[in-house]
Amino acid sequence: METSAATPSRRSRIPGIILIILGIIFLPPNITPVRMDHLWPFFVLAPGIYFAYLYYADRTNVGLLLPSAILIIISLIFFACSIGGWSLITDLWPLFIIAPGIGFLLMYFLGTHERGFLVPAVILLLVGFIFAAAATDFVPFWPILLIVVGLFIILRRR
Repeated sequence: METSAATPSRRSRIPGIILIILGIIFLPPNITPVRMDHLWPFFVLAPGIYFAYLYYADRTNVGLLLPSAILIIISLIFFACSIGGWSLITDLWPLFIIAPGIGFLLMYFLGTHERGFLVPAVILLLVGFIFAAAATDFVPFWPILLIVVGLFIILRRR
């Protein structure tokens, strides 16, 4: 008895999944006041989620985490700006620096703990948080960043 004909393979499901996702994206503008210009960041978010899925499917290619983190964070920035107005970018732009820092940090913690991932992560995160503090009302609280980095250094040695 052949069961392969009765159960579709993973590859044959992909077009169906893609059509369902596209239908979910394109349906709200037709039935709600949500407009397509608010939903376009899904096209940036989808590849980010796909890269994350590819990593978590076999957990061998840690390099997929970097583009995943960057695309997911950037899509969230785009969602916020497309809904709340593009003037928000004046406060959110440091996230463009923080996003790859988070990606490198994920590669470090979920990968082989290579120092080559940790160094750019720390540099990008520090620079991004400094710019974020300067761009927002966080300026009086910048010592919190020093405390977090100090705790990270202490706990990392354990």
